[in-house]
Amino acid sequence: MEKPNIDELQIYRGGDIMVCPGITIHQPTLDEICSYGECAYWNMIYTLTSVGADLKFQLYDMGIDYTIISDFELFYSLLRRSYDQSKTWILTGELDLTEFQLFSREDSKDKFLYNSRQDILMEEDSYLRFAETLRSIHGLRRNNQLPANEATKQILIEDAREAYEHRRDQPYVSQLKNLISAMINSEGFKYGHSQVWDMKINAFLDSVKRISKIKNAEALLQSGYSGFGINLKEIPEKQLNWMGDLD
Repeated sequence: MEKPNIDELQIYRGGDIMVCPGITIHQPTLDEICSYGECAYWNMIYTLTSVGADLKFQLYDMGIDYTIISDFELFYSLLRRSYDQSKTWILTGELDLTEFQLFSREDSKDKFLYNSRQDILMEEDSYLRFAETLRSIHGLRRNNQLPANEATKQILIEDAREAYEHRRDQPYVSQLKNLISAMINSEGFKYGHSQVWDMKINAFLDSVKRISKIKNAEALLQSGYSGFGINLKEIPEKQLNWMGDLD
């Protein structure tokens, strides 16, 4: 599957991203996420960007092979149904994913979604761009895990079930609280407690990774130049280049 081309600079700038005519993704601030409810927000993001490999045992219990179902089929048949406008407004404003109806093209049998009230067409490539944009904004990567054989697939399914059962009754632990606390107390971060809430989620998560990369590079360089530490020739260049891509 070819990965959609996403404008990373536009996302980093923080503006709204138009996926296709009628579908625009708003980048919320930390304040907006906090007001919405962090747990509900992340659950929505993970759900709307899920692929078969993220729902191994759930699909298995429904008689669906998670290695075969396409991302778009999973979205239109299952994922979108729980997210009407009252839940997705923070991301897509007035758009209501539950109002889309499924159609097939007569010539190719390709499926597409159409919202007649808002006159919005969502084809497979539109959804793939939608999901990949959400992943890029939130620093996520598509789960590309595939089993080597049937036996491995069954093991992965049961492992996923056990992991789900283990965490199901665990209290939610904030993903952002410790990151925000660490950043506002870190040298090099320009925002205090009052200002950080106005940051867009992508810019904030980028700052977390960038400052960590800078500190790591500085520590390696100081150790290497001290004459008593590591051999810099043995360190990959990407670890020393603090201006490089973030993992």
